[in-house]
Amino acid sequence: MALLFSYAGADPESWRQEFAKHIPDLEFRVFPEVGDPQDIEYVALWMHPLGDLRNYPNLKAILSFGAGVEHIIRDPDLPAGVPIVRLVDDLVVRDMAMHAVHWVIHFHRNYHLYQQDQPKKLWRRHPHRDPAQRRVGFLGMGAMGAVAAKFVRDLGFSVSGWGRDPVNVEGVEFYQGDERLTEFLQRTDILINVLPLTPATENLLNAARFAQLPAGACVINISRGPILVEEDLVAALDSSHLGAAALDVFRSEPLVHNSPLWNHPKVFVTPHIAGINYAHSAAKLMADNIKRVRAGEQPFPIYDPVRGY
Repeated sequence: MALLFSYAGADPESWRQEFAKHIPDLEFRVFPEVGDPQDIEYVALWMHPLGDLRNYPNLKAILSFGAGVEHIIRDPDLPAGVPIVRLVDDLVVRDMAMHAVHWVIHFHRNYHLYQQDQPKKLWRRHPHRDPAQRRVGFLGMGAMGAVAAKFVRDLGFSVSGWGRDPVNVEGVEFYQGDERLTEFLQRTDILINVLPLTPATENLLNAARFAQLPAGACVINISRGPILVEEDLVAALDSSHLGAAALDVFRSEPLVHNSPLWNHPKVFVTPHIAGINYAHSAAKLMADNIKRVRAGEQPFPIYDPVRGY
């Protein structure tokens, strides 16, 4: 039994050691040093080369290094019937929540405006609100959105959430369904997108949606790039309808050099680092799922093609 590790930029040896703690007999191979393809029963991957997974006839599970699996399902030669297991790690959720909190505070306290003032040597104070007067909205209230919403709520902000399935988080007003999306956007000063990427959410944040936000609203995207139409965002920022944006995910990653987002004075770019995988935590979750498969049990959480995540 062998696991194929494919995670460009990660340190394979640290992951090898962590997997060995939980499954000592697991043979650990690092792509592209595959060896005999018939030995590969599990692949733990992020942005793996398209078309390669069909080469492993005994594959029993595909383990994603992320909660999103679009980097896997985009493969036209994906082997049928092999479960795709999402990585939902409490440590990653915590880090993403802290990332969201950072930018909420940044925009709430007008630090983006002071940053624009500094090169001009302008010494001026911008109007400041009580957190209770700042309306923060989470687009998506799954595991990630719910945790982050609680963090922001506990700082005293007025917090709401939107989703298609009912969610009940104390102290967070919830707007359910497409018919209430406009109402949700109209009451949101700082919008945090944590929706999964599905056919229904692709291009959801477009010119029409940005126009529904209050003047001066700020946008934070920490889920998936294709949910947001970058050209429409730039137009909304240039018109001053939107005040600023913090983007951690993009349609093309790495972000292309000629993207206007790099140099836009109202855009803050981070290189998909809102949630960081920790080998000691993620390897245990993946190892637990391998053990389930070996025991004839179902791994979880499994990608559901009907729901799109």
